[in-house]
Amino acid sequence: METRIGLLGLFFYYFVVIATVLNIISGEVQSYWEQPFAQPYFDNSTKREVTATVGQSALLHCRVRNLGDRAVSWIRKRDLHILTVGILTYTNDQRFQSLHTEGSDEWTLRITSPQPRDSGTYECQVSTEPKISQAFRLNVVVSKAKILGNSELFIKSGSDINLTCVALQSPAPPSFIYWYKGGRVVNYSQRGGISVLTERQTKTSKLVIARAMPSDSGNYTCSPSSSDSASVVVHVINGEQPAAMQHGNSSANSVLINNRSFSHRGHGPLDRWLAYVGGSKNLILSLASSGLCWLVKSISPFGGHGR
Repeated sequence: METRIGLLGLFFYYFVVIATVLNIISGEVQSYWEQPFAQPYFDNSTKREVTATVGQSALLHCRVRNLGDRAVSWIRKRDLHILTVGILTYTNDQRFQSLHTEGSDEWTLRITSPQPRDSGTYECQVSTEPKISQAFRLNVVVSKAKILGNSELFIKSGSDINLTCVALQSPAPPSFIYWYKGGRVVNYSQRGGISVLTERQTKTSKLVIARAMPSDSGNYTCSPSSSDSASVVVHVINGEQPAAMQHGNSSANSVLINNRSFSHRGHGPLDRWLAYVGGSKNLILSLASSGLCWLVKSISPFGGHGR
C-alpha cells in the first residue's frame, strides 16, 4: 500500500515538472514570435516600379523574410481584387500567376501579355495581424519603332541607301531588330553590298545598301522584338543627275530641281503642281503622291517663268 502511494506521488511530481517545462517552452516560443526581429518583414532590395511592354510578361518581385506560416497575397489596388493567395490564383483572368520556389523568400506576380489597362499599383500583402503590405507600380507601354527621317525617300541611282531605326519606349534592349523589304528579310539577303549594324544597348539598327539600283526601290520595314514596326518607302531614281528629286512624304511643299529648291506657293494639291527648271524650257510635273517624276519636253504655256 505504501509502495503504491509512493509511486503515485512520484508520478504526480513528474507530471508537474513536465507541465512546468512545457509551459516555459510555450511561453518562450510565444515570446520569440512576438519579438520584432522574428516578425515577417519585406526585403526592400527589389524594384518597386516596373515598366513592361505590351505582349511581354511583367514580373513583380516581392521578398518576405521570416514568413513562417503566414500567407502572401497579391492584390490589385484600384479595385482591391485579390489576384493570388500563396501560389493559388483567385481571379478568372488566368494571365495572373504567383511564382514561388519552395524554401525561398520571393513571391513573384507574373502578368502574361500585359496591356496598358493593367498599369497601376499592386500590393504584396502578408497575413500578419495587423496585415502588412508593400506597393509596386506597374507601367505597361507600347513600344514603337521609328525610322529616322522622312517616310518617303528618293535616292539617286548609285548612291547608298542609309536607314536608321530606333526602338522607342522599350524598357529593355530588343532581342533582335529585323529589316524587311516587302515581306522578305533583308538582313541575310544574298545581294552584295548590304550591311546591318544593330546596337542593342542603344536600341538602334542601321541598314546600309551600297550602290543602290532601281530594283532596290520598295517598302522597307524595321521590326524590333516587342515593338510595333515602322516603314519607309524608298525610290531609287535612274540617271546620273536626275532633273528633279522629291524628298519626304506627300505633304511636302517643295522640290529640289537641279540642286535648287522651289517652293509650292499655290493652294492646290502638290501632285498637280507644275515646277519649271529655271532658265530652261523643260516642264517638270512632280507627282508626289505616286512617287514619280515626269519630264515633258515642251515649251511652258505660261511663259516659262519657274519659281
